[in-house]
Amino acid sequence: MGRMSRFQYFVASSLDGFIATEDEGLDWLLQFEGFEGQEETFSRFLSGVGCILMGGDTYRWMLRHDAGPSPFAGIPTFVFSHLGTGPAEPGDATILSGDVGAFRPRFLEAAGGKHVWVVGGGNLAAQCAAAGMLDDLILTVVPVVLGSGRRLLPLPEPTEPLELAGTRLLDRGLVELTYRFTPD
Repeated sequence: MGRMSRFQYFVASSLDGFIATEDEGLDWLLQFEGFEGQEETFSRFLSGVGCILMGGDTYRWMLRHDAGPSPFAGIPTFVFSHLGTGPAEPGDATILSGDVGAFRPRFLEAAGGKHVWVVGGGNLAAQCAAAGMLDDLILTVVPVVLGSGRRLLPLPEPTEPLELAGTRLLDRGLVELTYRFTPD
């Protein structure tokens, strides 16, 4: 049997654990766009992705800020929102609401043996973790301190210790850390 699909939260955060400012700002992160190896790192990760999960705030942010073609085109995308369900415009995204864990079989089927990327935000990733369906945290730590903002993984209580599965030093002081919630 081939490798199993894993739910992976691939995300960047500040040194103090925030993925965006309080007002969803990402200028602190976007100043690092184009660092050496970034495109290769992202392309390699995306080649293993068969399905994308995204929170409603993240999806709306992308619609407001992304003028170019989506890097996710052709990948089944599910957006969790309190604003209703159904097809989303523009793009291929399907809007869902409710308990993220109830949709696990649908996500695995859509992934077709590849991985499920939990894009964010932190609240959706926390819901996946609480449902026992977050396998990996692939975290790029950005050398910036924000002081406050949208938390990386706003869980109500501490996790069990995660297993460090890999580290990579990237350009300009960024560090990629791969942690496993569940073993391979």
